[in-house]
Amino acid sequence: MGSEMVFSVWPLFVTNVLKANMSVLGLIDGVGDAVVSISQAASGYISDRVQKRKIFVWLGYLFGSMARIGYALAPSWQVLIPFRILDRSGKMRGSPRDAIISDVSTDQNRGRNFGFLRAMDNLGATVGTILSILLIQMLAYRSLFALAAIPSTFAVILIVFMTKEQKTERKIYRGVRLSDFGGDLKVFTVSSGLLALASFSYSFLLVYASREGFSTPMVPALYLAFNLVAALVSLPFGRLADRIGRKPVLYLAFVFWGLVNVALIVQGGKTGILLAFVLYGLHKGSLEPVQKAFVAELAPREFVASSLGGYQMVIGLLSLPASLFAGLLWDEVALTAPFYFSLALTALALLVLSFVRERR
Repeated sequence: MGSEMVFSVWPLFVTNVLKANMSVLGLIDGVGDAVVSISQAASGYISDRVQKRKIFVWLGYLFGSMARIGYALAPSWQVLIPFRILDRSGKMRGSPRDAIISDVSTDQNRGRNFGFLRAMDNLGATVGTILSILLIQMLAYRSLFALAAIPSTFAVILIVFMTKEQKTERKIYRGVRLSDFGGDLKVFTVSSGLLALASFSYSFLLVYASREGFSTPMVPALYLAFNLVAALVSLPFGRLADRIGRKPVLYLAFVFWGLVNVALIVQGGKTGILLAFVLYGLHKGSLEPVQKAFVAELAPREFVASSLGGYQMVIGLLSLPASLFAGLLWDEVALTAPFYFSLALTALALLVLSFVRERR
């Protein structure tokens, strides 16, 4: 909820208030995504080594709360960068949290459990976006960002004082190595990496909507539609993956992202943008729970957190050039150039995915 109070209007704040161009916006978002990847890889590895999960979760929420105060005080886009790094470092909670869920799941309910996690995450995002729509008409951006620190502070309290960590008997005496990962996990990581290169930041969709005539209150409303769709479909897609397998649902997720680009290229205008945000919600709702469940199943049992962290590191590091290159294409070639490039890479990612063998 706290994150989306900020990110539903983030690109408008960066471009309209701090006067950054799209290349700078792509750089800031890309750096943030890269930091997410590194922090998740590091926390996953350390979590497996020390057999502790909970501390990474509450520290992650605390970093997010501190960063939002920084956003509220930043006088220029250059000052946003260290706070963006701090905020995205808070995503170190992801791999240990996902490992907790995987540890208490079976092949029969892992997709459902990750789907429930994503549904709750997207529900919080929906509430945060609604608050943003309501408050942005009464408050300045900076006041909104300061208020967004409050939900994350409550999350810290909930984790520290109201969550008990399960003890594990598993011990690890050495670090994870590349040779520990099977060929299918490596091929799936390549496929996901190609999709990450194709997946520019959501900020481009919001700025594109603003350029096509959507008002400032309506832009977060589009973001709300995306989060609402993702919240509604995450759990059903997770359950579907439990029944029919991970790969068929992943195929759908890749196709949904391709259709986002097709809608913006072929349809364009307000109709195309509305359709693109609905498809974007379907993409995220089908991809994220199944993606993590699939990695957890392909990974060695004793290195689940490390595998999830390493996988997220690859995805995040590739997100930096993805958003940066999309910004350059936007500024130097044409508004629709990033969509053509993304569509081509998505088709290649879908082809590579077909070579992954699913184990149940």
